[in-house]
Amino acid sequence: MIEILATGALNTVQDLGREGYRDIGVSLSGAMDPLALRIGNLLLGNAQGCAALELQTFPVTLAFTTDGCISLTGADCRARLDGRLLPPWWALPVKAGQRLELGYPRSGARAYLGVRGGFDVPLVLGSRSTALRGHFGGLGGRPLQRGDRLAALPAPALSLPKEGLGVAPPEVALGGLFPRLDDGTLLLRAIPAGEHDLFEAVAEGFWNQTWKISAQSDRTGFRLSGTPLVAKRPMEMRSYGLMPGIVQVPPAGEPIIQLSDANTAGGYPKVAGVIEVDLWRLGQARIGSGIRLQPADTGVALDVEQGLDDYLSGLRRQLGRYVDLPLSA
Repeated sequence: MIEILATGALNTVQDLGREGYRDIGVSLSGAMDPLALRIGNLLLGNAQGCAALELQTFPVTLAFTTDGCISLTGADCRARLDGRLLPPWWALPVKAGQRLELGYPRSGARAYLGVRGGFDVPLVLGSRSTALRGHFGGLGGRPLQRGDRLAALPAPALSLPKEGLGVAPPEVALGGLFPRLDDGTLLLRAIPAGEHDLFEAVAEGFWNQTWKISAQSDRTGFRLSGTPLVAKRPMEMRSYGLMPGIVQVPPAGEPIIQLSDANTAGGYPKVAGVIEVDLWRLGQARIGSGIRLQPADTGVALDVEQGLDDYLSGLRRQLGRYVDLPLSA
């Protein structure tokens, strides 16, 4: 289906992740922006968990070796098909021999390229996601390289409009559900965690300052730069299970938000947990950008999750006029 002609470092194949194996030390992996991956698959009539390319370093150039249909979601990379500028959050038919170029994003951090049927790489522990630290999944557990060829899984032909079709970016369609501050700072909701009281004297600084995403950040976790958090007393902890969204505070006092490739266990005190439904926004946050944490509870998390589910259900109904969507998500 495609041949990689040029790629940056650490671009990979990802789906919605590898669940159910954390007890044996296997991290979740999966898309940093699962919402973009799900919408890209909806645009193609795929199940929402089909594997796509997660592109986070640019430029990227690829050629299509067969006719087919693709989607582009996530970061707006000023994509060009044979030199023609494509809208973001778009799906369209492509022909063998055409070339797709993606440049440095004008907004967002990660783009997702989907294909009808999803990319055909081996299932490993129930997922096609690349686990870079474990060296398995995706294309042999490694990033994409020049010369790689990837095929799509078999799927019935899809008849998209010649010029394609698209959706409004989620932050536009759901602006009220996922707000930003007036200066563009990302506002993330988080629930106080088990050792929150250990930082009682400086907790206000955790919630009320704007943190910067440090250059010491990757798919494992985002380190936050700002006024350090100092515990009111030293504390030794046994290791505990980690999940994406947990905010740990190492001795230096700069919090780390665990993300898709998070370790499965750790022992730093945890001050909060970013609600799962907000994590896709971190997947589109750039190094150096600002975030603010807002206290929340499970009721808030469930309300936001319901709003997002309603939005995706609405998309399924709208897109069902153009593509045959599977009954299963």
